Amino acid sequence: MVIRWVAINNQYHYILHTNPHILSMINDPISDFLIQLKNGNRAGHESATLPSSKLKLAMAEALVKAGYLKSVVRKGKKVKKFLTCELISVGGRPKISQIKRLSRPSRRVYFKAEDIKSVRQGFGHLFLSTSKGIMTGGEARQAKLGGEALFEIF
Repeated sequence: MVIRWVAINNQYHYILHTNPHILSMINDPISDFLIQLKNGNRAGHESATLPSSKLKLAMAEALVKAGYLKSVVRKGKKVKKFLTCELISVGGRPKISQIKRLSRPSRRVYFKAEDIKSVRQGFGHLFLSTSKGIMTGGEARQAKLGGEALFEIF
């Protein structure tokens, strides 16, 4: 038997399956988090409710700081914690148009501070995991910090 989170009407529920081959494994929770935000935004939803972790919360707060999300609220107790992310649409168009995952579990990508370049001539953002937390490429360059390149968003 396999227990899986499934989104129904923008809310997550546990689904129990007897055949484990029906469901795919989520090996990269960061990619899953980003794709759920992008898909919710493209579908026109006002918010997305996602399973929570410390890393996902830090990424969501960095996205709020960069202007890609309105707000993030952590809900729930103990094991059943959720993040409710309010999405932004500008003129009926989603703010998040594309997300490119750079560092994956099979291939990690690291940048030195001097190697961090702008994304889409300054219209996008690069997000890095540094020793001071998750921050955009510009913030990391100013602080002279390198780190693991998580994703680009524009």
